Amino acid sequence: MNVMEEFVIILGISLDIFAVMECQGSLVAKVEKRQLMVCCSILVAGQVIALGIGNFISVLLCEGVTEVNEMFLGQVAAAVIFLSQGGRLFLKAWRNERIVEHREEKFDMGEFIKLYARTSNFTFLTGFAFGFLETSMWMVVLLLTVMTVLVTVLGVYTGYRLGFEHKIKAYLAGGFLLVAGGIDVIVGHICNFIS
Repeated sequence: MNVMEEFVIILGISLDIFAVMECQGSLVAKVEKRQLMVCCSILVAGQVIALGIGNFISVLLCEGVTEVNEMFLGQVAAAVIFLSQGGRLFLKAWRNERIVEHREEKFDMGEFIKLYARTSNFTFLTGFAFGFLETSMWMVVLLLTVMTVLVTVLGVYTGYRLGFEHKIKAYLAGGFLLVAGGIDVIVGHICNFIS
């Protein structure tokens, strides 16, 4: 995968975090920068660990694979992972689960960690897919770190200023990017397989 394809996938999964943080931002009475830095640190560390574990496991699975058919199956599995994650975000947009908007003095860290734990499972699957695609993880980790910080800060301030209504747009955009990434993987690797 090239850097642009990696960026599309990372942005797609990051928009899920944006929506979660937007909902969290819509609840707080005041955004505290120290607490926001703690949230960013937790998210970045968790995202990198989940991505790394997923990648490590898939690389171990692919280590003994030398046949073209087996490599192709791994690439198809990666595309299915991206497509299903995109479908999951479309479903979240369609459901449009409401939250009860009430002001809190600060982030409820327990609720924040529960929300993040659900999201990290999908980052793990993304790392798994990147391993099947033999992606260099250094650039992916850099992109993931930068995108996680950006979407966390933007999500919290968007929610704080505008409420949580933009989460549907984030889910739709993330779903579109992940589906586009999955289709790109299928098309690109089918073309390589044929030639």
